[in-house]
Amino acid sequence: MSFTNLGGILSGSISPINGLPTSTVEYLVVAGGGGGGSYLGGGGGAGGLLTSTGYSITAGSLITVTVGAGGSGQAGQSTTASTNGGNSVFGSVTAIGGGNGGGYSGTTASSGGSGGGGRGDPSGASGGAGTSGQGFAGGNGVVLTGSGSPGGGGSGSVGLPNSAGIGGSGGAGTCSSITGSRVFYAGGGGGGASYSSGSNASAGLGSAGGSNGTYNVSSSNALANSGSGSGGTGINSASVSSGNGGSGIVIIRYPANLAPPASVTGGPQILYNNGYQIYVWTSSGTITF
Repeated sequence: MSFTNLGGILSGSISPINGLPTSTVEYLVVAGGGGGGSYLGGGGGAGGLLTSTGYSITAGSLITVTVGAGGSGQAGQSTTASTNGGNSVFGSVTAIGGGNGGGYSGTTASSGGSGGGGRGDPSGASGGAGTSGQGFAGGNGVVLTGSGSPGGGGSGSVGLPNSAGIGGSGGAGTCSSITGSRVFYAGGGGGGASYSSGSNASAGLGSAGGSNGTYNVSSSNALANSGSGSGGTGINSASVSSGNGGSGIVIIRYPANLAPPASVTGGPQILYNNGYQIYVWTSSGTITF
């Protein structure tokens, strides 16, 4: 998915009016989402999300930008767990990658920016913890006959537990208008279901997280550059895998009448919207003001 699909934003030329350097920027930093688990697997947790205004800029200082990768999924009957998402960084700001969902053969859910959902098995496996100020915990497994599994945590709410046979919903994402359009980021992945269709990620809010899989059906990947967790799978064969988490994103903006950066790397998309110049990284780079 290209970033323009997230909000339909058009690039525009930037014509500084007074050419003065900026002293602060507003930022949104979203880490990569976690991979979902397999075989009644929990959904992957969303990447941590941090946003604020007033980040201080020092003229001539290089700022590092890192965009975290999405975590990998888990093969249907593999004892190797899915993985956490990668951290995203803007200067001194670090968003923590989302936790992986628990899955086959007792592989456990991990903590992260938001935690992965626990495997839905008779032991009622625990979900992973979230990071304060960045995201929420994944849901805990519930001891039920024919259980499904819980969703991963989102940046806006915890992952929900399941009912019998139905995968839980991933936690809700968080809406940001930093680009000038309302876009949801960092939703949790849906938990795998044993026989019934489970809820999609993010409880209807920013459903960029991966939907869950049912019996012998793979779960879906989360959308690229959304920071969302992938879905977990239901009971399945060795050939059915869970999805991969969505990669992260880093966005900054400041008034358009101020001077553009002295240098930028990493190929960010440069936008002009609502009186701001906006820089959107979907791969790692640097910026110097």
